[in-house]
Amino acid sequence: MPSGTVHVVGAGIAGLAAAVRLAERDHHVIVHEQARQAGGRCRSYFDAAVGLMIDNGNHLVLSGNHAVRDFLQTIGSEHALEGPTQAEFPFIDLKSGERWTVRPNEGAFPWWILSRAHRVPGSKARDYLRLLPLLWAGASARVGETIACRGLLYERLWRPFLLAALNIEPAEASAQLAGAVIRETLAKGGEACRPLIATEGLSSAFVEPARRYIEEHGGGVLLDRRLRAIGRESERVTDLDFGEAKITLSPDDAVILAVPARGAEMLIPEIEAPSEFNAIVNAHFRVAPPRGTPLMQGVVNGLVEWLFAFPDRLSVTISGADRLIDTPREGLAADIWAEVAEMTGLGPDMPPWQIVKERRATFSATPDEDSKRPAAATNWVNLVLAGDWTQTGLPATLEGAVRSGNIAADLVIARNSALSAPGIK
Repeated sequence: MPSGTVHVVGAGIAGLAAAVRLAERDHHVIVHEQARQAGGRCRSYFDAAVGLMIDNGNHLVLSGNHAVRDFLQTIGSEHALEGPTQAEFPFIDLKSGERWTVRPNEGAFPWWILSRAHRVPGSKARDYLRLLPLLWAGASARVGETIACRGLLYERLWRPFLLAALNIEPAEASAQLAGAVIRETLAKGGEACRPLIATEGLSSAFVEPARRYIEEHGGGVLLDRRLRAIGRESERVTDLDFGEAKITLSPDDAVILAVPARGAEMLIPEIEAPSEFNAIVNAHFRVAPPRGTPLMQGVVNGLVEWLFAFPDRLSVTISGADRLIDTPREGLAADIWAEVAEMTGLGPDMPPWQIVKERRATFSATPDEDSKRPAAATNWVNLVLAGDWTQTGLPATLEGAVRSGNIAADLVIARNSALSAPGIK
């Protein structure tokens, strides 16, 4: 086992992914989390208003998200994700009442766009080729400068898809980040974009198995541990100050700072990080989904953008939701339920509900904010950054969070290997 301890500060998905990767390679890992529950923005909790365990946000995994799936396989919970056997995305247009399902075929050649039964109604095969310029867009380009953000296909497929991935109105978003998402999913065919959902909750799929794995490999996850200061001298981090406890680091110890961007800047002011963020609003209703309700469906021309059907509830996600942050909760819940009832055929009486507003859900995926994302390595040899706001090449997604944790862990592993090499002290 390598000598020294790796202290991971932050038990969100990035921090947990880093800790799991290190534990897998026999490093001693301690995770410190300021909250009383691990998981960060990917967790479940009991909500008294609905009387159920709910997720703080709905997270979708695509079958092409290999970092996420490898992480779940390592901690033994890949079975916790459910989805259709083939890629399919049901949609409803609340204005026209039309329903359709987009069905990308297996394999990279997109023959599905040649079939009316597989593509968006009213679209033509050549319309889909207009997305291609995003695949080679430059770092400063916006989506709206790269493709035409208008028309039937854009409104019925590209806008919902990109808005969900980027959490910002696509026209304003980084074309390079949009291209990265497309390159790893749709461009690879249906085998890479089959939707997968943690139907039993995010914590049971991502958080608790990761915590068990870390502990079974000799590490620990300490909750209610707020890091107040990081001591630094020259090129090294020397200590971690948690208020009542202060850890002095040995030369073999390392630190992975896996906290949100604002927290990282407060602890290490020299770090540049994104400073603009976008909100996500989720709504949860305690009602059994009617028979035949799709596990997930997209919504066009509505307030609702995606509807998820869990065994004991219906949940809604609205991305780029800054406009809704100050909207009164009761009225917002009623407006959302009216659309859900219309989609599902349920009655107008609203069941027990909860609205979860995440004001700073993701960094704003514009070219300017993307350019502020720091690399994992820092000016201190034993300090590494992790988080979906660091340079991952992806927007702020679960896949990006796990990759950031892997990158951070690999840097620590490489450093420790160098330190243990013959002749190096």
